[in-house]
Amino acid sequence: MSTRKDILFLLPYPLHRAPSQRFRVENLLFLLDEAGKTYDLAPFMTASVWKILYQNGGIVQKALGITKSYLNRWAQVLFTAHRYDIIFIHREAAPLGPPIVEWYLKKVLGKKFIYDYDDAIWIPNTSAQNKIAGLVKAFWKVKYICKWSYKISAGNDFLCDFAKQSEAQNIHRIPTVVNTDTRYNQLKQHQSGNIIIGWTGSHSTLKFLDELMPVLQRLQKVYDFTFIVIADKKPQLPLEKWTFLPWNEQTEISDLLQIDIGVMPLKNDDWSEGKCGFKLIQYLSLGIPAVANSVGVNKLIVEDGVNGFIADDDQSWEKSLRLLLEDESLRRKFGAAGRKKMVEEYSIASIKQGFLRLFE
Repeated sequence: MSTRKDILFLLPYPLHRAPSQRFRVENLLFLLDEAGKTYDLAPFMTASVWKILYQNGGIVQKALGITKSYLNRWAQVLFTAHRYDIIFIHREAAPLGPPIVEWYLKKVLGKKFIYDYDDAIWIPNTSAQNKIAGLVKAFWKVKYICKWSYKISAGNDFLCDFAKQSEAQNIHRIPTVVNTDTRYNQLKQHQSGNIIIGWTGSHSTLKFLDELMPVLQRLQKVYDFTFIVIADKKPQLPLEKWTFLPWNEQTEISDLLQIDIGVMPLKNDDWSEGKCGFKLIQYLSLGIPAVANSVGVNKLIVEDGVNGFIADDDQSWEKSLRLLLEDESLRRKFGAAGRKKMVEEYSIASIKQGFLRLFE
């Protein structure tokens, strides 16, 4: 990072790891290339630190890794930030403590920074492995970062409303999207027999599967299907037939295409309201019908009876899954409708101009 460039991306994760960063930043960079913008990427932590951070134990290693990451972040900010016209911060400049980096950029350097987020990250939601980190996470800082931001890019209306309450002025609603031209450009070939119901996500959302287990258990007594989980951590599920596929960027599409029916259960709370329905976007983009709760953007993405079903209790979940398990033509019809909606509203092409306007 020796020459002057347009944009510095302060990212929380190593590249090619976290879904939000991959789809809201990394996969959109080619748009900046096409527009002639120059930029540098500055992840907060390395892949090795990321790997140990979500494991049990290893407190000393975690502390050393985070400390080194903080030193690197401050080196980036102190010695290179002045070379860029715009700073783009995805989620937060540093994962723990108060928003000192953001304060320094705004109040000391007078930098314009764009703040991007796609979760209700002001609401505590730490894992069992990182309870201690949760104590010093400083969730309250989000409102101040919003207030100091030059522009805000938020994934849905609920997230935009929070920014407005934080006195932010220049707010842009930009949903999380996929590339329907070059990557999510294959369609599920629906067939009878060997039906698979599937779920994909990170370790932080595995807990939502618990409420779906009784429904799946009852269905497996009647229907011959397998349940697939694609994630970064293997769960323990009380099902007769189920398979775990470790998430892998290289096999992500082929793994998803094994699924005949995608599910996205959520709890009806503020944290879930902040979710951007990305699982649904993945399913529908590949022509896979989906069933989901009517929480947040889920009810905007899933059109009940058109590209999937909305289900808010055990009875509606069971009825919806029964209909899709029994009817291949319905799965194909819903899948085609879902694909069409994703191309029109949740593809990179659909948000291209809105994304580029952030950097004007």
